[in-house]
Amino acid sequence: QDSVLVASTGIIGKQLPMDKILWGIENLAPILGNSPEDGTSAAEAIMTTDTKKKEIAIEFEIGGKTVVMGGMCKGSGMIHPNMCTMLGFITTDISISKELLQEALCTNVQDTYNMISVDGDTSTNDTVLLLADGMAGNPEITERNDDYYKFLEALNYINTYFSKRIAEDGEGATSLLEVNVINADCKEQAKKLSKSIVSSNLTKAAMFGHDLNWGRILCAMGYAGANFNPDTVDLYFESNAGKIKLIENGVEASFNMELAKDIFSESEVIITADIKMGNEKATAWGCDLTYDYVKINAEYSS
Repeated sequence: QDSVLVASTGIIGKQLPMDKILWGIENLAPILGNSPEDGTSAAEAIMTTDTKKKEIAIEFEIGGKTVVMGGMCKGSGMIHPNMCTMLGFITTDISISKELLQEALCTNVQDTYNMISVDGDTSTNDTVLLLADGMAGNPEITERNDDYYKFLEALNYINTYFSKRIAEDGEGATSLLEVNVINADCKEQAKKLSKSIVSSNLTKAAMFGHDLNWGRILCAMGYAGANFNPDTVDLYFESNAGKIKLIENGVEASFNMELAKDIFSESEVIITADIKMGNEKATAWGCDLTYDYVKINAEYSS
C-alpha cells in the first residue's frame, strides 16, 4: 500500500468509499497498459465536470539521451490553486535526484498552476504528482546545471499547457483569458496584479458579455495588495482579431470600438498591463463567468 498514491475530488466532507477504492486498485493493477490509448483512457477516466480530456507528452535530450515526459490532469471548477479541485499527474524517465525533482516541481507550480483561477475557490484536494524512474539512462542530475534547467524548461512547458487547458475548460466557460503584467518592480508584484485580474468576477462577467469595461481591470489591480501608480498604466487587449491599446498612462486611449469588440469576442483573449516600474513580469490564466457556471454548481450535489 505504500506504493499507491490516492487522489480524489468530489463533495467536500464526504468520506471516500475505501472498500471500493481498494477493490479497484487490486483489480485494475494487473491490467494496466502502456499504450497511448491507455493513457488517453486514464485522462478521460479522471474527468468530472471537465468537458475536455487534458494530456500531453514531449521528448527532449539530456546528456545525449532522449527523455520522455508526459502527463494528464483534470480540473474545471473550484479552481483557484494555492498549490483547485485539480489533479495533475506527470511521469518521466529522466534520471534526477529526488531532492531536485521536488525542488523543480515546487518552484514551477508557483508560476503555473498557482497562477490560474476559474472561480476564486481553492479546493481542499489539490494534487500534482511528478514521478521519475531514471530509465532514460542520462547521467543523474544532482546539481543545478544546464541539464537541470533544460529539464525545468520542459516541466514548465507541460505545466503551462495544463494550466491553460484547465482555465479554458472552466465550468461553463466560453473563452480563455490570459493576463500579462509587465515591467513590474518585482515578481511578486506582477503575480499579485495578474492573479487579481483573472480572479475578478466583474472582469470575467464583462468578458462573457464582450463588454469593454476596462475600469473593472484597474479596480482589480487596485485591490490586489500590490503598490503601483495607476497614472502610468498602459492596458492592451489582444486576440486573433488584432491588438489595441485601451489605456495610456491611466487614461482611455483613442481606439476603434468595433475592432475592440471583435478582439474581446474571440475564444482566447490576452490582456497586458504595463505598469512601467521595472523589468519583472508574470502571467495568469482564467476564463469568463457564464450563466452555466451558476447552473452547474447550483446542481452539483443532486
